[in-house]
Amino acid sequence: MGLRCHFLVSFIFRVILVILFLLEEAKAQQHFYNVSRLRGRKQVSGCNLFQGRWVIDASYPLYDSSGCPFIDAEFDCQKYGRPDTQYLKYSWQPESCNLPRFNGVDFLRRWRGKKIMFVGDSLSLNMWESLSCMIHASVPNAKATSVKQDSLHSVTFEDYGVTLFVYRTPYLVDIVRESVGRVLKLNSIEAGKAWKGMDLLIFNSWHWWTHTGKSQPWDYVSDGSAMYKDMNRLDAFYRGMSTWARWVDLNVDTSKTKVFFQGISPTHYEGREWKQPKNNCNGQAEPLSGSTYPGGAPPAVAVVKKVLSTIKNPVYLLDITTLSQLRKDAHPSTYGGDGSGTDCSHWCLPGLPDTWNQLLYAALIM
Repeated sequence: MGLRCHFLVSFIFRVILVILFLLEEAKAQQHFYNVSRLRGRKQVSGCNLFQGRWVIDASYPLYDSSGCPFIDAEFDCQKYGRPDTQYLKYSWQPESCNLPRFNGVDFLRRWRGKKIMFVGDSLSLNMWESLSCMIHASVPNAKATSVKQDSLHSVTFEDYGVTLFVYRTPYLVDIVRESVGRVLKLNSIEAGKAWKGMDLLIFNSWHWWTHTGKSQPWDYVSDGSAMYKDMNRLDAFYRGMSTWARWVDLNVDTSKTKVFFQGISPTHYEGREWKQPKNNCNGQAEPLSGSTYPGGAPPAVAVVKKVLSTIKNPVYLLDITTLSQLRKDAHPSTYGGDGSGTDCSHWCLPGLPDTWNQLLYAALIM
């Protein structure tokens, strides 16, 4: 009788454990968000953060541009005369979960004493300035120190010991001045020495790979011992990104450093992509509805995913391309303060990069 009773109690206990485990699993599936760990694996939870739609949200924007000391003129659309404000009032709604609202105080507490670096081109600058403004709005009276030197800018929130860096290097790989001229070296990342010792790295590259003529900052491309006057830019991007992938595997200790790739930020110069062939981003006042972009993904997206699938270390892709493609209304167009014509590449602040940082925050609190 005693043995039978013991068996029954043991069986009931195991059933209770299984039920509790299943309940926790269900709760986790509802609560957490899937930032893809791209090594040919499935997403880490049931909700895709990057599939959804834009909805009007009266609580937006997350900060006022006039109250943020970190915004460059090229992104400060309200200051430089943009007449409409509706573009400021959209939030991203994933299909099957809610995006947590950004909490700057929580962010600073989690990253107390840590160093965060954005590495890449002016889209990295766009995202870095956005995060600096979002945090500043949460702790407006906290002491913040800003430093600019050559390729490296930083903002330190002194009360928490958190420093946000941005390191400008549009190709990730090096450009070196040699006897023949300026050489884009697809196999070299000497600049990577400056990226070591960070607690969080967010990389980005693509836009400058398409530049030609006077805006192209190199004269030759080298790939190992081979030197080219030019080459297919998508192929060059793949080779350069593969060098970066090797750098991540050789130089990043993922027990100490988290690594993200910012994703390919789209442009809106060609209205035919959203079935308005005579238009560009200028004068666009609202996002595209729905969750798909008629023009499809830029070819660089496939290159990024191919490269990320080869990395041994975990690198998380902020897959912001499609949700950003829907925001044809969110560029500075003619309202950037640098007088550079119509800008359909970068993004107004406040604006779309705030959502990129919200997605980054969601990934980090998983």
